[in-house]
Amino acid sequence: MVLYTSPFPNSFLSVLHSFSWGLIFPCYWFADRLVASFVPTTYEKRQRADDPCYFQALCIIITTPIYLALLLASLPFALIGFLLWSPLQSARRPYIYSRLEDRSQANGATLLAEWKATGNGKSFCFGSANVCLLPDSLARFNNVFNTQARAREIGRRIRNGASRPQIKIYIDSPTNTSISAASFSSLVSPQGGDSNNRAVNVGIKRTSSLEYKGDNSGSNNSEDSRDAKAGEDLNEGEDNNTCIVRINGEDNGHVSDPEADAICAQANTSGPAEHSLEGERQSPKGQISNHKQKEGDSGSLDSYAASRESLVKVRIGDGTVDQSSINNKLLYKASVMKKTSTRKKKHTDENFDHEISAFFPANLDFLCLQEVFDKRAAEKLKQQLHHYFEYILYDVGVYGCHGCCSFKFVNSGLLFASRYPVMDAAYHCYPNGKGTDSLASKGALFLKVQVGSTPQDQRIVGYISCTHLQALAGDTTVRCEQLDLLQDWLADFRKSTSSSSTANPEELVAFDVICGDLNFDNCSSEDKLEQQHSLFTRYKDPCRLGPGEEKPWAIGTLLDPEGLYEEEVCTPDNLQKVLESEEGRKGYVVYPTSKNHSSSQKGRKASLKGSGRRIDYMLYTEEGIYLEWKVEVEEFNFITQLAGLTDHLPVAMRLMVSTGEEDS
Repeated sequence: MVLYTSPFPNSFLSVLHSFSWGLIFPCYWFADRLVASFVPTTYEKRQRADDPCYFQALCIIITTPIYLALLLASLPFALIGFLLWSPLQSARRPYIYSRLEDRSQANGATLLAEWKATGNGKSFCFGSANVCLLPDSLARFNNVFNTQARAREIGRRIRNGASRPQIKIYIDSPTNTSISAASFSSLVSPQGGDSNNRAVNVGIKRTSSLEYKGDNSGSNNSEDSRDAKAGEDLNEGEDNNTCIVRINGEDNGHVSDPEADAICAQANTSGPAEHSLEGERQSPKGQISNHKQKEGDSGSLDSYAASRESLVKVRIGDGTVDQSSINNKLLYKASVMKKTSTRKKKHTDENFDHEISAFFPANLDFLCLQEVFDKRAAEKLKQQLHHYFEYILYDVGVYGCHGCCSFKFVNSGLLFASRYPVMDAAYHCYPNGKGTDSLASKGALFLKVQVGSTPQDQRIVGYISCTHLQALAGDTTVRCEQLDLLQDWLADFRKSTSSSSTANPEELVAFDVICGDLNFDNCSSEDKLEQQHSLFTRYKDPCRLGPGEEKPWAIGTLLDPEGLYEEEVCTPDNLQKVLESEEGRKGYVVYPTSKNHSSSQKGRKASLKGSGRRIDYMLYTEEGIYLEWKVEVEEFNFITQLAGLTDHLPVAMRLMVSTGEEDS
């Protein structure tokens, strides 16, 4: 299958499409600004609270006639453009495939060479988020605004979080249980004879981040650092930018020079986040002032170092470390992990780690986004994500009239980013959309990626599906029909793209994952049909026990739009702290609707079912996977790094694909 790198099959159609859209765009922009001026967000209302009432009215009185006059003047040109634009959509391709142009930053081929299906296996990290990148006037109905600036910032936060240095600390002491596991890295015990794994003694403080001071001398030479690092002898199954440190209680706090050098060298390989420093220093227009970085707020809008953080602060105790050696060094933060045998979980009956994280996981491999409807915002988001992800599919969907579907004014809003090469892709539009959802080409994007190869040159592949279902409340039947279509389309895609047979398996399937905003939860009585859908018999949901019953640690992913800019939740760290508290969640997370519950989120006293509406899902299956392999969840996180930028909580899941073979 050919991946489409341009929306049209020839340059003539592309030029004609650009010309027609140029005629439409002024009318679209003026209409957007006109509506946006009448839909203020709660943040804007708070900012204007001190202004005289007549001043706000005066602004509306002046701008409204201007926008209206320009809108009327642009209508004839928009009509001509529409007459050209509409028939062109029948020739438009359903997505645009973009590959990183700067080959010096590309590392997809290197990643493929890492896994040969030997050793203990390989872990893969998946992320999903609804980012609410609609035209500004429509986004304001969800209490978010300035779509273009948000798109740039969302991309920056995601790739900064994913490209931060990752340090895995293994705690040997069976009595030390003060750290909760919070790393998205595979659990491979370090070799006891490795000099770089000699023990260090540290005092541990339970907070959100692991502080680490790394040498900043190589911050502008990340590519050279990565190239040098590629030649190192790494354990099978370990990610390249993972540094392992071993901790026990027997070394009296002394840190050897080789250990310090190893950690500093790891911090220097922070990856693509060091690029485009000029862009990092820019303040987007309309930037939200209450997001400016405060002390300890490493995830705010202005924070360039935000992404280097993960989940537990560690301070080096009294030892022989020369403090002068850490001058002029950046503050790095990374993940802490105990040995598998000694890790302490919040729920002892769970076989994987689960956390509310302030940051996207380090070494994120695949990203599925929903509601990237605005095309200009998609371009800005793509530019930021390309600093980390080599392969991106965006502008997914169809426009105009297609078969029996209604006229589509916007695309599906789906976007997919990957560090591994994309082999095949297919998109299908749901034909049964109703109401306002029928104006968007909501559907499903199916992808086949290559993640490795065996010593016998068999390809190791994975399947990922990204979707966004009908949103309107009460459309239970519509969503169930869409879930049926999703399963059928996925089965057809796997069949059509498979080059294997039982007798001659040219490919080994490592995983099959479904990500997306399904717009129903596992607690609401109104969503019983969806909760019992056959999809959940084939695919596993790590967060649920069964229909209508969530696991105790699962929380809602739909935030109350009215509270997005409250000081308690407007930064990643603050939102993380609030969500860790059951009482805190009741004020800022949307709960299943009930006649007995107040419509106001804040100050509710009623007993609420579950821990909020979890409508963003990550599912996986063991069906159709290579028989000799085992797939299991290693970690699952709810992420707060996009606080103030969207009304959904991103989720991330790490799967471990175990081959069952011994290390070679």
